Amino acid sequence: MPRPRPRGVWVASGIGIVLLLAITLGAFFPLVGFLGGVTATTAGLVPFPFVRVTLVALLGAVVVLALVVLALTRRHTATSVVAVVFAVLVALAVTIYPVVTVAISSADRAGDVWPIVTDLWQRFTG
Repeated sequence: MPRPRPRGVWVASGIGIVLLLAITLGAFFPLVGFLGGVTATTAGLVPFPFVRVTLVALLGAVVVLALVVLALTRRHTATSVVAVVFAVLVALAVTIYPVVTVAISSADRAGDVWPIVTDLWQRFTG
């Protein structure tokens, strides 16, 4: 009979799932919506690479899901924690990706990345 999973595995996995939901619902979706809105209001002056962002988001979702499943199925707390940390890091990278691609695409048109990033940040933070 296999030994049961330690409580730490369940705690780490639960915390990871809550963090991933917070990143997705509190950062990724609002940020992508904001960037899409900026693209719409500037009549395409600030381009939004929809296909690339969608592909990165889908790939990131698959990787995050695999890491969460890995965390849930481990029998050692440390292994579970490592998988959860990697899942959160991947989710953060996927969340940052749209900003970077919009900034780079806009910089190709405007000539400088930093003013566009600061303008987007100021619009997003109010």
